[in-house]
Amino acid sequence: MVPQPSSFSPPAPALAPLPRWISAARPQTAEETAFCAGAALAHLHGEIARPEVPQALLRARLALGAAQAVLRLEGRREVLAALRDAVHLLGPGDQPDPLGAAWLLWRQAVARPLAAIGVALPEVPERWIAAALGLGLGLGPGLGQGGLTHRFASVLQQILDEDPRAETPALILAEASASRALGWDHLTPLIVAGLRPGDLRLRGADLRRACEAALLRQAPEVMQLTIEVTRGAGRLRAVAPKLRAKGAGQAVALFLSRDALAPRDLAPHDLAALMSDRAARRLCERLVELGAVRELTGRDSFRLYGV
Repeated sequence: MVPQPSSFSPPAPALAPLPRWISAARPQTAEETAFCAGAALAHLHGEIARPEVPQALLRARLALGAAQAVLRLEGRREVLAALRDAVHLLGPGDQPDPLGAAWLLWRQAVARPLAAIGVALPEVPERWIAAALGLGLGLGPGLGQGGLTHRFASVLQQILDEDPRAETPALILAEASASRALGWDHLTPLIVAGLRPGDLRLRGADLRRACEAALLRQAPEVMQLTIEVTRGAGRLRAVAPKLRAKGAGQAVALFLSRDALAPRDLAPHDLAALMSDRAARRLCERLVELGAVRELTGRDSFRLYGV
């Protein structure tokens, strides 16, 4: 039977990688860097906003990379696995170490709408948040004027001028300002992971140019990550109807919103009636068999799973 036009919808075209003339660009002047960064941003903006992209999962992955990048800017060379373990291996009532605290801060910041980002930064002065979101309670004149990287650099500079030790909240709020400029309702880190040691000591036009270069360096990785998580989410959604475990639907939703999960994350106290710890482990193993998720640690115990 030929499907009726009203019941047929063609598959969405695949996400487009960053054009090679952008990803391979080696700009020689500030003007060329700004132009290429703007082109990269325009491409990212269009692709990330597509409905098939798992926005929460993408934000979580970008936040993990941002947390790693901030630690790198501080001179620490931590791998992503160590950051994950610093959070997921915490026992009940344990406090995270500096690695875990850095990752949790970014994870909480991207999980909430921009309007509620202050909940993730309870110790940050309200005027910093208001300035980053353009709410008219700024840190100084000129904040928020100009393009996205200008806003990012302005927020970053003015917070660090006030408190040089506030690097992590300054970078989070700078990314929040950039996401706000794009019209997004959640923080989506695009620039931090492209910054280089020493960039945070720059000021004025030098800092803005460094942010443009960071965006251009990071754009290919952001686009590739967007493609990967979208493909992974598609595989998970495709196998979801095959899952018969009680609570499987809630588990799939969690996998589509979190960077990584331990089986115990699928059986928290408020869902205890839906899935036991043993059932959660079996479900994770089943999803690996189906090619819908990956085991991320290579360990025999204390395993973590992700799309």
